[in-house]
Amino acid sequence: MPRDNMASLIQRVARQARITFRSPAGPAFGENLHRLQQLLDEVRAEDLHLAPRGPSAAAAAAGGGFPWAGVVPPVSYMHICETESFSMGVFLLRSGACIPLHDHPGMNGMLKVLYGTLRIACMDTLPPAAAAAPPPAAAAGPCHRALFRSRQHYTPASPPCLLSPHTDNLHQIDAVDGPAAFLDILAPPYDPQHGRDCHYYRLLEGPPPPPAGAEPPGLPREVWLMETPQAADFWCGGEPYPGPRVCL
Repeated sequence: MPRDNMASLIQRVARQARITFRSPAGPAFGENLHRLQQLLDEVRAEDLHLAPRGPSAAAAAAGGGFPWAGVVPPVSYMHICETESFSMGVFLLRSGACIPLHDHPGMNGMLKVLYGTLRIACMDTLPPAAAAAPPPAAAAGPCHRALFRSRQHYTPASPPCLLSPHTDNLHQIDAVDGPAAFLDILAPPYDPQHGRDCHYYRLLEGPPPPPAGAEPPGLPREVWLMETPQAADFWCGGEPYPGPRVCL
């Protein structure tokens, strides 16, 4: 059952996000970010009136499912609130869905799993280096060096996953063994007019697959990424947010 104080908790999360991200270069940013992380870690799916659901429920909630009528989006978004300094909402992933590798230019972010299991791969872009090996010959678009930092599983018991303008700023999110949902805070919001457009990438470089029974390649390690258009089989639908109202 939802906790009695949840409406005030989600309101406090939004208020703390506003305090934290209106002065991201201020001396109190680290302390404010830590407080926001603590609040976000308390949020649970039932408190936002959410529960895991099967394909039929997902189809009913998503309605027409653009861009093809009658097709349920692999990912849906529930908007909660947005200001000039941050946006907050819930992403819902169908079983097996993937949010492809993408960036968050100049942005901070926090992600808290509400239900299900997510596999999140995080990377950093690297500056050009004269001594770096050239990108793979198969590259058909702009390429960037990156540091593949981590690939971890997150559940509702996990602390929030954080990203900053310079650390873990690129990530890919996969729903593992069923549907999943997460509460998402981005600061500031995406805004192409201010240089904060979303770019998608494909991992090009990597060692050959290890022999059966061998350990996978270690992380962190340097890789090459190729910038790509948004994949044709990925799009995000919209759904109404059913949880407590947030006012700022």
